[in-house]
Amino acid sequence: MNPFTYARAGSAEDAVRRVAAEPGARFLGGGTNLIDLLKEGVMSADAIVDVTRLELRDIAETEDGGLRLGALAKNTATANHELVRTRYPLLSQAILAGATMQLRNMATNGGNLMQRTRCNYFYDTALPCNKREPGSGCGALEGLNRTHAIFGHSEHCIAVHPSDMCIALAALDATVHVRTPQGGMRSIAFEDFHVLPTARADIDNQLAHGELIEAITLPAAGFARHHHYLKVRDRASYAFALVSVAAALDLDAGGRIREARLAMGGVAHKPWRARAAERALRGQAPGEAAFAAAAQAEMAAARPLEHNAYKVELGRHAIVRALHRAAGTA
Repeated sequence: MNPFTYARAGSAEDAVRRVAAEPGARFLGGGTNLIDLLKEGVMSADAIVDVTRLELRDIAETEDGGLRLGALAKNTATANHELVRTRYPLLSQAILAGATMQLRNMATNGGNLMQRTRCNYFYDTALPCNKREPGSGCGALEGLNRTHAIFGHSEHCIAVHPSDMCIALAALDATVHVRTPQGGMRSIAFEDFHVLPTARADIDNQLAHGELIEAITLPAAGFARHHHYLKVRDRASYAFALVSVAAALDLDAGGRIREARLAMGGVAHKPWRARAAERALRGQAPGEAAFAAAAQAEMAAARPLEHNAYKVELGRHAIVRALHRAAGTA
């Protein structure tokens, strides 16, 4: 690990000012991903600005009936909060599917959005990786890519986003609120927050250097009655998703699907909003035929690699199963 300076921010404005002033500075929240990356030499920092003491932990209802999640609220506190469990249970399920209790007790909501990929080529500094060193190449592209992307990838990067929480946030149409170095606030639709890989594959999201996530808001519609988070992985605990699906349905009085929300994990560089499947589901009666057609509509655009073609079929089955469980027809 390279040497760096350390400072504890006294306010959000102070934190932003300190990081914006130093190109090699980074925020420290829960640190569950950042510290590992620094230790392994995958990332470096000239300065660490500790934001853990800032008053950004509150979880509270918004004036429009939605919910505001403080960026420094711990994942455990968020998943177990009464308003999250009762009104946004899809989010609670997704958070509890990730990592271990010890990690969830340390990890923060803002940090969850900022975590880096768990691609082995990214973590191994002896191998080429455009995400770690732009222009060096993508070792996974011609290497072992069993766990890599089937949507939205490019010759620059085929890694997948690792978060479970973010898949539910994508399905729920969350918004990210950040403080800028210019002294104001800006809001970013969650679907736009993370980006697909370009020649600058090291850029994971829309944040400019020095911008600090202060909160995440959820709209009033929480899909509390019909929802399910399904995570398919190699082992039952402490493993990242091969494919995951966050499914939420709103049914009309006749039992047909008025609105569908679907997002997938383990398949793309960012949480993948399954728009084709959502369109196919609207107006349909819940059931195997409608769910299978929606899954086929979404997975038709998949571009599997040499070792991960299994994810296409796995994705179809995962979408169908998640929708059955959300609709209560399983």
